[in-house]
Amino acid sequence: MPVYFSRFLSLVTVLVFLGLWSWAAIAIGNKVILPTVGEVADLLVQPTADLLSMGSLLTNVLVSLLRVLLGYLIAVAIGIPLGIAMGYYSAVHTMFGDFLNLFRPIPPLAWVPLVMAWFGIASLADLFGVGRGPWFIYLNNFKYSMMFIIFIGAFYPILTSSIHGVRTVNRVFIDTARVLGASELDIFRRILLPASLPSMVNGMRIGLGVAWMCLVSAEMLPGSISGIGYLITHAYTLAATDIVVAGMISIGLTGALMDWLFRRVERRCFSWQRLAR
Repeated sequence: MPVYFSRFLSLVTVLVFLGLWSWAAIAIGNKVILPTVGEVADLLVQPTADLLSMGSLLTNVLVSLLRVLLGYLIAVAIGIPLGIAMGYYSAVHTMFGDFLNLFRPIPPLAWVPLVMAWFGIASLADLFGVGRGPWFIYLNNFKYSMMFIIFIGAFYPILTSSIHGVRTVNRVFIDTARVLGASELDIFRRILLPASLPSMVNGMRIGLGVAWMCLVSAEMLPGSISGIGYLITHAYTLAATDIVVAGMISIGLTGALMDWLFRRVERRCFSWQRLAR
């Protein structure tokens, strides 16, 4: 399918959706139930305007983005090395596989009571010993409890994809490299990592999407005073549905942009996969 035609179809879908939204908003006639497209658009085209005395839409999105990235990067730092070890060494998989699978079905939101008991409202400000001043204001936004909820949501897709990527590497290549005198480090750098990276990147992409889905739950925890999820929750209590919808769209656009970046990396770095099929 030509690129211009596929873009045209995507545009048609968006226009049809906006048309249905406009028709439904007019038919309902109650902006608390469904605001109009224009009311939401007014908020989106003024991302720096103050909303409900809680800062601008842009500021809250940036705070949420940093929270997501912190929890997500912790998940990457733990999930990928552990996934490689579990995929390559059967003893490590035997040791951790069943144990980790016990926690996989638990939704991130179910961790909230336990996480609050563990961490309370402690934040990075406590970690760095900052008790006052501008740095306290910034660091206090990043609560351990929020980062844990985001971490647990992103961790399992990254771990599972890393294990799958390592286990699908052709063992003939590894055995041949050993016969030719390659060290374990050479095997890892030249065979294992390049062959399993596409699966790992795909897992990172999925994990990032799940991390964004956990964001609103994380920002509903006690101690949160900023972030797009908190803004949505607070706007809901005030029946400001237009801000709720604008916040949801902001999350969707930010997540879609990051997903697009991942797909760009996949196309640029792993184009050889399409040739190998």
